[in-house]
Amino acid sequence: MHVQWLTAYLDLPGADFGSEVTFWRAISGSTVSPPRGDHKEFATLEPFNGDAHLRVQRVSDGPGGTHLDIHVADPVSASLEAVSLGASLIADYRTHRVMSSPGGGVFCLVPHQGESERARPIRWPGGTISIIDQVCFDVPTERFDAEVAFWEALTGHPTPGRHDPDRVGLTRNPALALQVLLVRSDVAEPATYIEVAATDIDDEIERHEGWGASVVKQCTERVMMSDPIGRRYFISARNPRTGA
Repeated sequence: MHVQWLTAYLDLPGADFGSEVTFWRAISGSTVSPPRGDHKEFATLEPFNGDAHLRVQRVSDGPGGTHLDIHVADPVSASLEAVSLGASLIADYRTHRVMSSPGGGVFCLVPHQGESERARPIRWPGGTISIIDQVCFDVPTERFDAEVAFWEALTGHPTPGRHDPDRVGLTRNPALALQVLLVRSDVAEPATYIEVAATDIDDEIERHEGWGASVVKQCTERVMMSDPIGRRYFISARNPRTGA
């Protein structure tokens, strides 16, 4: 399967949709497209340059979450390939298919619409440069090896040598605005997060806190954040231009 683009979808509860869109628009430095969908439930966070790789969706039930859209030439054949590799079909919407990986990560296979130009990171007042550039799957320990093998086979992107056996990133594709990171975790159920690459973590934290986020747990090169309604995400000290 040839992966032509990746999009991170923020699934937002209806009661908080407006405020959450405002927060993530500010954090990503985006504008918001006109709403679309039968119930005006979808919108795109449009970067100031390049093609969009972040979208939002209003959900009617539950706390929402994050999922990955994989853009391919033919979602139907791609879904059959995914199933043959161990994925499960959750829903068929004709235009796209909702899938679950062997480790329980939710993703969608959607038609490619010609996206090809990566958005450039933003330099904020004060000099920090950042961009949302990664989707992280927290995978229960007992499913981790199968999950790594699945994503390697599905995307055709083998993982490089494992410097950290508990954090495995697929080979970075410079043509894609997002990358995928698989994290071995002691969680009972899988979870999906987005991650911001920043040149100065402390500066970036302060900017996010100004919009209502808070620090959950801080390490030397990576910090878990909570957005204004409790959605978890990460900021990490990486090169925003290369992701490394």
